[in-house]
Amino acid sequence: MVNEGLIPSLEDEVKRRSVINQLRKIVVRWVKNVAWQHRLPQNQIDATNATILPYGSYGLGVYGSESDIDALCIGPFFASIAEDFFISLRDMLKSRREVSELHCVKDAKVPLIRFKFDGILVDLPYAQLRVLSIPNNVDVLNPFFLRDIDETSWKSLSGVRANKCILQLVPSLELFQSLLRCVKLWAKRRGVYGNLNGFLGGVHMAILAAFVCGYQPNATLSSLLANFFYTFAHWQWPTPVVLLEDTYPSTGAPPGLMPIQLPCGSHQYCNSNITRSTFYKIVAEFLRGHNLTKDYLKLNFSWNDLFELYPYANTYTWFTKIHLSAANQEDLSDWVGWVKSRFRCLLIKIEEVYGICDPNPTEYVETYTKQPNIVFYWGLQLRTINVSDIESVKIDFLKNVNSGSFRGTVGRIQLTLVKASQLPKNGECGSNNRSRR
Repeated sequence: MVNEGLIPSLEDEVKRRSVINQLRKIVVRWVKNVAWQHRLPQNQIDATNATILPYGSYGLGVYGSESDIDALCIGPFFASIAEDFFISLRDMLKSRREVSELHCVKDAKVPLIRFKFDGILVDLPYAQLRVLSIPNNVDVLNPFFLRDIDETSWKSLSGVRANKCILQLVPSLELFQSLLRCVKLWAKRRGVYGNLNGFLGGVHMAILAAFVCGYQPNATLSSLLANFFYTFAHWQWPTPVVLLEDTYPSTGAPPGLMPIQLPCGSHQYCNSNITRSTFYKIVAEFLRGHNLTKDYLKLNFSWNDLFELYPYANTYTWFTKIHLSAANQEDLSDWVGWVKSRFRCLLIKIEEVYGICDPNPTEYVETYTKQPNIVFYWGLQLRTINVSDIESVKIDFLKNVNSGSFRGTVGRIQLTLVKASQLPKNGECGSNNRSRR
């Protein structure tokens, strides 16, 4: 784990803690200013409060040196998301010298403000509770705070609530964190990490890791990792993975091909974009992981094979090349985010036309072109392909992309088919280091 850089330095921890503390001070000033603008009595202005709760990889304690911070802003009943959060708080953040690359992402399932604070990417959604003052250590599992909240706030709270439940359920926090770091590295190396590409997201991985930890409270990390692959290589999907058995009896069929239940609410499941293609890929990788780790107690065993990069160029003959470009880096960031939110529709259309598709989540940059760009290469399993069919896929996908309410500057999309021999060499195309959001 140390060799792979999975353990953040003390400097990383201090910097992230500082970002959270500074954001807490900012939102307290913001909410008191909003209370004054709404002409609340002085005693209510003095009493009101807002807070910041980290979640995601940082909240679970499994972040890396390049990880972003998911942090939920929780405000009181009078601070609205449309005017006070997306206008007033945005302006306050924009005026700070530590803040750069600020964008409002209003069209997402969980609307948020995205920005860099001292160079660290922050995703900041908002939840509005029906109280005057939000305690700094507010219990997001307490029904008192959840009464009469709107749907957007409920969705925004789900990540924080899931984190809190998981941390309460695992028998050993340190072992859970170590296991989760390992399986996330495995998923990224094998190309099965990334919810927008139809694979497993951070919350999926956290629940699967917690599930395995719950059945082996006194295990070593090595045995937990081997048991993780044994468990899910033999799992009878679509039987749902449930952390809290019998707490919320299920009614009806669980959604999707790989249902994973959130541990914090009745019949709530993780949002999933898994399709037929990505389901087969994930299951195949679980089986490969099991075959590689079942003999982990042997003397000459090595973990290196488990974490080998997935050999796309040696596996597929044909690839769908998705080339996204825009006039500048800021427009490109918004454009790529919007197009990626529609990737599931593209993946399903490619499956209809070409069959099994493996959407490599890695983002590449064509360094030899002038316009800022991001390129994806999705593997196709067929040996012979009708190249003209890609036009119907492109037309269908463009309709889908243009049918939404994208508020940014529209960029360009190019969909083409390329052979494995046409994949970029190291000098022509560099892996993009920006956030994988």
